[in-house]
Amino acid sequence: MELFLLHYPFTCLFIAFLVLYQVKASFRFFCKMTFYKLWVFTVSAVMVVLSIPRGRSVENMMFFPKFLLPLKYIFGIQIVVKGKENLRTKKPFVLVLNHQTSLDILVMMEILPQRCVPIAKKEILYMGTFGLACWLGGVIFIDRRNREGSISTLTDVAQSLHKDNLRVLIFPEGTRNHGGSMLPFKRGAFQLAVKAQVPIIPVVFSSYNSFYNQKEKRFTPGKLIIQILPPVETLNLGLDDVPKLTAQVRDSMLSTYHGISGMTNGASHQ
Repeated sequence: MELFLLHYPFTCLFIAFLVLYQVKASFRFFCKMTFYKLWVFTVSAVMVVLSIPRGRSVENMMFFPKFLLPLKYIFGIQIVVKGKENLRTKKPFVLVLNHQTSLDILVMMEILPQRCVPIAKKEILYMGTFGLACWLGGVIFIDRRNREGSISTLTDVAQSLHKDNLRVLIFPEGTRNHGGSMLPFKRGAFQLAVKAQVPIIPVVFSSYNSFYNQKEKRFTPGKLIIQILPPVETLNLGLDDVPKLTAQVRDSMLSTYHGISGMTNGASHQ
């Protein structure tokens, strides 16, 4: 045995890796998440190269689904989309989604409309090739610690929605929520929609818990449902209507979240 280890160290390491991967769930979780991050940053470098000839443009966002969606097949994630007809409009709108894990970056690619740019925290801009790919794709970065600057940025976005025929994607919770519900919504997305007088289209991701749990270090194949809700009109609404609008959208999304998450409970982990 010692002679074998001495002459074939890499073979032994590979066998040890396979054994650990099969018997240790936390090790599988670590390997999958490491692979996920490496994939994102590696393909981001390719996206940067492909985007440079066009410069910073929303048209570069088309590279993200092409390069990220193959991950769902690698990880065995079945994504079912309901309500696709609610995105069949060529007019500007604000897309609001619930935020659970870093896997949301992958899942949202399943429904990313054309000419749609996310609004993200500015820290993402400094995340190497991924941040650069996002910048080249027209992602709008805001400093959450600078309230006046964020409001000014959103005002500029509201003015460009119609001029540039854009759709804007926002996670109104502002951060990831692993608690099996939804955090209170920040009002920026709704103020933006009211200022621009464009509809809000709520999108709900079901719970990942049937196949992914960060605390338990569990990541298996599984099923996720995306429910696209009907547009919520903001025509003739003013800023005074924003609190009620925010609560209305959150209530409908939370109700939908609990409904579709129940459909994935007990889903097969083949």
